[in-house]
Amino acid sequence: MGFTDLLTDAGATMLNNWLTTRSYIVGQSPSQADVAVFKALNSAPDSEKFPHAARWYSHISTYESEFATLPGDASKAYSTYGPDASELTVNPAKAPEKAEEDDDVDLFGSDDEEEDAEAAKAREERLAEYRKKKEAKPKPVAKSVVTMDIKPWDDETDMEALESSVRAIEKDGLVWGASKLVPVGFGIRKLQINLVVEDDKVSTSDLEDEIQALEDYVQSTDIVAMQKL
Repeated sequence: MGFTDLLTDAGATMLNNWLTTRSYIVGQSPSQADVAVFKALNSAPDSEKFPHAARWYSHISTYESEFATLPGDASKAYSTYGPDASELTVNPAKAPEKAEEDDDVDLFGSDDEEEDAEAAKAREERLAEYRKKKEAKPKPVAKSVVTMDIKPWDDETDMEALESSVRAIEKDGLVWGASKLVPVGFGIRKLQINLVVEDDKVSTSDLEDEIQALEDYVQSTDIVAMQKL
């Protein structure tokens, strides 16, 4: 039979019932079966109406970055998974009357409870492992591209020497880029230079102070543009 349209209440009920005693669509670990069913849903199921499906959806969402690497056949449709007609009733309210004769039967006895506890423990261990792995991944280095104007004292300032002195400043996390001389009037030209800095290693304000310390050449500095990489 398999799952029906999961966007209907009937389909969501079937999924919720299927996951009442299961942590995954099939097996004991996430697979392409979970990916197929997850993608068939537009959003998380209503946690009040379908608590087991909502719990499963939240758990599987933690694997989104690993979907492509999970085991199983990615070409199978979500409808190929789920219960046979004899395994699960879509709408319990319309179950055969024979069910009334089975009222005293404990459908969720100690065996199921033990299985649920083991599944919950396995799930928590997998979540803890996932969080540990995620925390261990190196975080991307935050960098900024900066354009800086450096103004000389006057038109007699040696601009080549000024630029050489600026580029002689070396720091871990600092890379000098292209530059050009821009006329500002009265024969004076300012140096406009690009640079890339690692935000955690280089302070642009400290760098400006260091450049302004080149008093033989530099009158002032100004950050005219900054963009995160």
